[in-house]
Amino acid sequence: MSSMKLCVPGDRLCSTGDCIPGTGVYLRHGYIYSSLAGYILRKNEGEELPVISVVRETETQLLPDVGAIVTCKVTSINSRFAKVHILYVGSTPLKDRFRGTIRKEDIRATEKDRVETYKSFRPGDIVLAKVISLGDVQSNYLLTTAENELGVVVAHSEAGAQMVPVSWCEMQCPRTHAKEYRKVARVQPEYLLA
Repeated sequence: MSSMKLCVPGDRLCSTGDCIPGTGVYLRHGYIYSSLAGYILRKNEGEELPVISVVRETETQLLPDVGAIVTCKVTSINSRFAKVHILYVGSTPLKDRFRGTIRKEDIRATEKDRVETYKSFRPGDIVLAKVISLGDVQSNYLLTTAENELGVVVAHSEAGAQMVPVSWCEMQCPRTHAKEYRKVARVQPEYLLA
């Protein structure tokens, strides 16, 4: 269906008799040239001639959107919020690194005034969260875990073992049997990957 090859702006791709120009290309003196650095894409779209386009790899980049469920890794915590790196949107891995913030008041839906960040997350935890506000260049995405299905899905104990959830607010180390506080997610089947 398509053949992918790299090109840079100004590369002569073919003559107008061989292809129909698509996106990322321009015509000059009977030839089609690349106007972008990217991949050459030839598609037969029911036309007599194939359509030739140049696409950038970044055009397929998925961005976190309001309401999207994201998987992130906690990088640091303080008394007011947890900082995270967003790794996945749904089940799609991100190519670029996006930062997020889970504020203290967005950790739980109930008893928001009694939430303590360090009893909900620890650096290194993998968390399912929902995007509630978009970030910009200077700021982070605002995230929430204030639903039963959201929260910590993977955590490691101080002994280095992957912990097992024992309640909605505790996880236990299988080696030492020590319990640690976490805001545990009740993971739904659609978020589990085989």
